[in-house]
Amino acid sequence: MPTNTIRLHRVFNTSPEKLYRAFLDADAMVKWLPPNGFTGKVHELDATVNGRYRMSFTNFGTGHSHSFGGKYLELTPHERIRHTDEFDDPNLPGEMQTTITLRKVSCGTEVHIVQEGVPEAIPPEACYLGWQESLILLAKLVEPEIPDAPNP
Repeated sequence: MPTNTIRLHRVFNTSPEKLYRAFLDADAMVKWLPPNGFTGKVHELDATVNGRYRMSFTNFGTGHSHSFGGKYLELTPHERIRHTDEFDDPNLPGEMQTTITLRKVSCGTEVHIVQEGVPEAIPPEACYLGWQESLILLAKLVEPEIPDAPNP
C-alpha cells in the first residue's frame, strides 16, 4: 500500500523552548493543531518516551469527528520530537511517523517537520494545506510576548 511523505519548513520568531512546549501541551495543541474549520480535543497525553497520546478533530460545520493517536518515540527537550500516528478510521490504515526538529537561529527557531507514511487516501496537497493552516495558528500562539499582569 503506497504512502506519502510530507516535509515542512518554517521559521518562528520565538524560542525553541516555547515551540517544544506547544507540541506537547494538551491545551496548546487544541488551540493550534486542528486546521481551519475544526475543533480539537485531547483525550490522552503522556509526553514521555513510550508514552501515548490520543486526540480527535471535529468538523465544526458538520459535527463529523475523526480520531487518531500514537506513541512518543523520541523527546529531546527543545530540539526534537518523534512520534507515531494512526487513524482510528479503517479506511486510513497504517502507521505514520512524524519528526519535528527545532533549531535556534538568529531570528528565532527553525522548524522542520517530516511526516512519513501518510495514507494514500489522503492527497498530499490536502496535508500541506492543513499543516499550513495549523502552522499559522501555531505562530499566533507562540510568537506574541505577553507580559504577566502585575499582582495587585
